[in-house]
Amino acid sequence: MNKSKEKTIPLLSFFSGGGFMDMGFIKAGFDIVWTNEFDHTFAELYGQGISSWKKNRSSEKIETKEIISNQNSIKDITSNQIIKEAFDGKKPVKFGIIGGPPCQDFSINGNLNGFQGEKGTLTDAYLYKILELQPSFFVMENVTGLIKVKKNAKHFFELLKAMEDDYLIDWGVLNSIEFGVPQSRERIFVVGISKKQYEVESVSLNIKGQWFPFQENVTHVNPKTNFKWPQAAQYGSLVLKDVDIPYELCLESCLVKPEEEHSIPNASEYFNLKGDVEKFSMIKEGETNRPSFKRLHRFKYSPTACYGNNEVHLHPYQSRRLSVRETLRIQGVEDSYILTTKGMLSKKFKMIGNGVPTPLAEGLAKTLKSFIGGLKVKLDVIPVNSDN
Repeated sequence: MNKSKEKTIPLLSFFSGGGFMDMGFIKAGFDIVWTNEFDHTFAELYGQGISSWKKNRSSEKIETKEIISNQNSIKDITSNQIIKEAFDGKKPVKFGIIGGPPCQDFSINGNLNGFQGEKGTLTDAYLYKILELQPSFFVMENVTGLIKVKKNAKHFFELLKAMEDDYLIDWGVLNSIEFGVPQSRERIFVVGISKKQYEVESVSLNIKGQWFPFQENVTHVNPKTNFKWPQAAQYGSLVLKDVDIPYELCLESCLVKPEEEHSIPNASEYFNLKGDVEKFSMIKEGETNRPSFKRLHRFKYSPTACYGNNEVHLHPYQSRRLSVRETLRIQGVEDSYILTTKGMLSKKFKMIGNGVPTPLAEGLAKTLKSFIGGLKVKLDVIPVNSDN
């Protein structure tokens, strides 16, 4: 057996969306063996994007057709069913779970219904499903509103407390711009390591009281404050990049030239501006402090991929919004990820905006793989067929 194959750890992916987080973990050396997405359109788009991406990665160029393993709500799937679908009913000794439950009920810019909201209850369901399945480790991603809003934070930390008998748990906040994408997007990540499988008693804390090295694979330290970012400028005027700003952290690195729109997949898919187009020329390049019609600066990072009610940012110097390909690039998704279905722009942008930037997921995944690889495995852990 191939030694590298032996070390590949299988993962269950919940709330898979477009698969951006999955791709990061795959690139770090994990194996996604089961996926779950309730939104049927997202599931269809996942299959298209991941299939083309995997086909491009394969040295043998084997035709790959990926499909979401399960399209039911996490509340309606039994642990038995998951183990049967993912592992033919035989739960392995070592496997992990990753997922980012829907965050609209926790977002500062959302409805703030928190854990009482319809989507907020899915965070509870996700963590309880982890307790049922008992993976070797897990990762959860969500918006920082989960800890910044008092009523959310109280319940969230109560949930983590309830898991501490089985898992050593840590959490941290990471910003996607620190991992080399032109987007300033903070997200909270929770990591749990099984106390039953690993010797965790000797894990040491750092100066901040954390044991997991969340920042280990950061590629840019404090980029928002370490560089002199440009101010807003009149639309259509000449703007220059400060020589010290890394080009990969600038939106310009994601933009498609007009002559390339029809040769790059998904590059010609965008919303044209309607109504009095002249009024949009009054919005400055880099004017992102507006409630809507935010125009990005070519030599600065984007605040998000999309925002508000799925509103797409205005292009810095063209009379349109960003394209599907450009927003995918802002999320660090490679051009080999292709959405073949025409139209459905609102759903495409929503799926893209919901995703975890792939380089951020990859950085965290590499840290996790290295960390668990350095832990001592308890000798009393034996393979058992799951009866959960």
